[in-house]
Amino acid sequence: MTFVVTDNCIRCKYTDCVSVCPAEAFFEGPNFLVISPDDCIDCDLCPVECPVGAIYQEDDVPDNQKEFIALNAELAQIWPRITEVKAPPEDAKKWDNIPNKLKHLVIDE
Repeated sequence: MTFVVTDNCIRCKYTDCVSVCPAEAFFEGPNFLVISPDDCIDCDLCPVECPVGAIYQEDDVPDNQKEFIALNAELAQIWPRITEVKAPPEDAKKWDNIPNKLKHLVIDE
């Protein structure tokens, strides 16, 4: 089993979760984080640290966000690993709980 970063992380990109990950399973894109299913050890530490509630265990990903399971796996293959906390975007709070943010996902800069 693995954990999955979902829609609410887009444009929020808080990195608190990265600091507790013993497997260094997070990867960073321009405005979103993902978890590598190959690296995740299902330790359950990251969901608690996510201030916007964007991380779910794979079996618990909401039906309307199932596409994020494959998206995490795909983007973890191309984005760089992140292991240290960074400041969130200045407008992160503004983007919290905005639905359907997938259209705002930036893959490349």
